[in-house]
Amino acid sequence: PEGWPVSLRSVVGLMLTARHPMFVAWGPELAFLYNDAYAPILGARHPWALGRPFREIWGEIWDEIGPLVDRALAGESTWSENLHLVMSRHGYAEDTWYTFSYSPVRDEAGTVAGMFCACIETTRQVLADRQRAEAEAALRESEARFRNMADNAPVMIWTTDPDGRCTWLNRRWYEFTGQEQGGGEGFGWLDAIDPADRGAAGAIFLDANAARRPFQSDYRLRRADGSHAAVIDAAAPRFSETGEYLGYIGSVIDISERQAATAAVAESEARFRALVEASASQLQTICAEGRTREPSASWLAFTGQSAADLLDKGWADAIHPEDREAAMAHWHGCIATARPYECTYRLRHHAGGYRWTLARGIPLLEADGRLRAWIGMNTDIDPQRQAEARLRALNASLTDRVEERTRERDRMWLLSQDLMLVAGFDGQVESVNPAWTKVLGWDLAAMRGTRFLDLVHPEDRDATLRETFRLGQGLATHRFENRYRHQDGGWLWISWTAVPAEGLIHAVGRDVTAEKAAAEALRAAEEQLRQAQKMEAVGQLTGGIAHDFNNLLTGIIGSLALLKKRVAEGRAAETGRYVEAATLSAQRAAALTQRLLAFARRQPLDPRPVDVASLIRSMEELLRRTIGETIALSIEIMPGLQPTLCDPNQLENAVLNLAINARDAMPEGGRLVIHAGTTRLEQDDEVIPGDYVCLSVGDTGVGMPPSVMARAFDPFFTTKPTGQGTGLGLSMVYGFVRQSGGNVRIRSTPGEGTTVRLCLPQHLGDEAAGAAEAAEPLTGEQAATGETVLVVEDEPVVRDVVVEVLRDLGYRALQAPDGPAALMLLRSRLRLDLLVTDVGLPGGMNGRQLADAARETRPGLKVLFVTGYADVAGQAGDVLEPGMALIPKPFEAAVLARRIRELIESR
Repeated sequence: PEGWPVSLRSVVGLMLTARHPMFVAWGPELAFLYNDAYAPILGARHPWALGRPFREIWGEIWDEIGPLVDRALAGESTWSENLHLVMSRHGYAEDTWYTFSYSPVRDEAGTVAGMFCACIETTRQVLADRQRAEAEAALRESEARFRNMADNAPVMIWTTDPDGRCTWLNRRWYEFTGQEQGGGEGFGWLDAIDPADRGAAGAIFLDANAARRPFQSDYRLRRADGSHAAVIDAAAPRFSETGEYLGYIGSVIDISERQAATAAVAESEARFRALVEASASQLQTICAEGRTREPSASWLAFTGQSAADLLDKGWADAIHPEDREAAMAHWHGCIATARPYECTYRLRHHAGGYRWTLARGIPLLEADGRLRAWIGMNTDIDPQRQAEARLRALNASLTDRVEERTRERDRMWLLSQDLMLVAGFDGQVESVNPAWTKVLGWDLAAMRGTRFLDLVHPEDRDATLRETFRLGQGLATHRFENRYRHQDGGWLWISWTAVPAEGLIHAVGRDVTAEKAAAEALRAAEEQLRQAQKMEAVGQLTGGIAHDFNNLLTGIIGSLALLKKRVAEGRAAETGRYVEAATLSAQRAAALTQRLLAFARRQPLDPRPVDVASLIRSMEELLRRTIGETIALSIEIMPGLQPTLCDPNQLENAVLNLAINARDAMPEGGRLVIHAGTTRLEQDDEVIPGDYVCLSVGDTGVGMPPSVMARAFDPFFTTKPTGQGTGLGLSMVYGFVRQSGGNVRIRSTPGEGTTVRLCLPQHLGDEAAGAAEAAEPLTGEQAATGETVLVVEDEPVVRDVVVEVLRDLGYRALQAPDGPAALMLLRSRLRLDLLVTDVGLPGGMNGRQLADAARETRPGLKVLFVTGYADVAGQAGDVLEPGMALIPKPFEAAVLARRIRELIESR
């Protein structure tokens, strides 16, 4: 059909053109499709089976093939050879054997949507192999019996190889002829023939051997006493199953002693009778009229009857009285018609009681068709009958258990407080339990035939439809929550568990409205707690900022006041140190701002590929000077360490900050270990799973108790004396690592030391940088003739400073206070080589929006963003396009000049 998937049409097309039995099971219910060659295997189930679920067709053998089907549907191909299956394909159970393979069939999405089977029934082959094995065993037994019988036979028996050499002679030969044991082998047997007959006997044998035909020869054979006896030597050629000539088997009979032949026949009959007596079945010979001729020892042993009791029709007395009349009536009918007799009845056992037996009688007929006698055999089938009775009892017990389970299910359906639902995949309700009335107020009769989606909250319908689709794909639902409308118009939250089965949705839902309300109340309480904690942190933060900035502003204001006084006094030569002091205080204020942004995890970063090994080695001398001579420094770097992607300057600051903390924790000296290696992090580590570069800084200092370690990353938290620490160091490290996509962990034991581990994402891209690059000195490069820069800044002082720097460097500088004003200049015919814009602008357009609008008018225009905001990523964009760069406030004029020059000259 056109609507079938391509993968299904392909495999069905292959199957239909094949001559071997094949089938395809497709879809959630494993719909059964097969070719003509498979139809005989189904027997009476063809064509009923076409399109039905696989399990419904072969339910009686599902315990054997079900696990193989599950493996195929899991994507694994299976192979089964001569698998024994008891099938009821013709209305009765029969033993069958099959060799087959199950292979998964994938749809266009690569998902296993069905399975394919190629099979062949090997029942005849298996039975034939068994018969052959039994025949071979019988042959070996026959050969053993033959040699035993031949050695004891009254005739002389011999065998030869294809060349005519005698390979074996029985004991009778050697006893008869008096030859030494083995003396007759080869051509030695000729020595026992009368010399007068030896030549003729040898010639007849050799001629027959050459022609490989039967032969018979008369000659005189010497006896052990020296006399000679007339014998007949007769033989037939032996051939293998492939037709290969194996030699002769022959016998030599002393025809001068006919009594020997009679004795041999009698011995043969005795051997047969011994076989009959040794049989586990009860055998007896019965005359044509149905009377026992002679007692059977096996019958007497089984029934405990005496020989006198058995004679005539006394055997019937051993049949159970309840079975005797029917058994005898059937027996008389078979005697009258000379047809074979078969009947089951209970036969008295010598140990007491009765045992079920299967009685069979075979009529022996004369040449003219008259009934001559019967050969009867009774086989003990009591174990089978007992097994059948146990099976019937088991089936009855199973039926009782199924009925009890059904009653339990019905009680659960009626009494459960949870909603129970049976519906189609189209949403139509087949059945609901009384809990729907108790919980949602809906009448059960009114619910049947409706669509459950009509009761779902509009905001939850799309999610409910997706979950219904998943169920249609054969996937179970666990703890899916949506809102259902109560009969009074209100809404209740229901948590669902559902499975697809038998083409329907079977679902159980629990009212979790109260739990949801409690969870929401808890969330609100937690949010209030977080807000209180946030306000406490803000209080700490503002107090710390006020303290540090007041100190810095005092230095700046004092220096500028002295600078103004010295200029007014005409002492300009003395102003240099005041300018330097003001500049230093301003730089410290900028550094404090960066640390605050770092602790807030939002400082502007300059991520680049960083060779951590090179960076650590380049810092070794600085670290040794920082920690002092009383602390031993050990650097351990794993060979072949991959680079990471981060800001190298911030990474240097983080390592230095951790080294200083370690130094302060070891006032009496100790050991500082810096280790760099690779580790694997999972989602539980609050990062994207993958390989990470791990940099750890460990010391042998005083360590931290759990209460201190829990607050180590809190801003302004410090255990150092007043004036010796701000409490922002570890917060800055934590913010930098988390903003770089990594994580930070602390391990510390009081009295043993502390280890801080930084894990940063591994980078497999461009070549990594080593140590952080130092800022290049201002070269004072002048602008090329006519180069023009547009400066957009809403703060007049900042805008004037930038414009002044640009003009000092020879640029033509244009300026605008906001985006709309800048757009007027951008849309003019003026030359513009670079746009320098603040990220945060008034007028309804930020710097990034302005840059995008500028590039629509002037494609490829270089843009330098300037920002003092913490949320740089949100306003300038997470990724800068080519020809764009970012510089954070505050900045030095030399740095601004260098970045402008680099950007204009970039390609």
